[in-house]
Amino acid sequence: MTIIPLLTKQYAVCVYVYGTRKFETVVADYHEPVKEFAAKTYTLEQIDNALVKGYITESEYVETMKYTKPAEAPTE
Repeated sequence: MTIIPLLTKQYAVCVYVYGTRKFETVVADYHEPVKEFAAKTYTLEQIDNALVKGYITESEYVETMKYTKPAEAPTE
């Protein structure tokens, strides 16, 4: 399935910002792109808020936070 960036953004807004969608109502192919978008776009406070308000579950929070870790520098 082709992932459409605008749809990824819209899903993320609905899940993380407004809580009008849950991941079970988001097309499965979009789950990881939405989590990655949220991690790279939203502040830690916004992601924490989504968890506190029940917009996302603890496991979805953990999966989202994995995308916030900076890439490790290559070792020689």
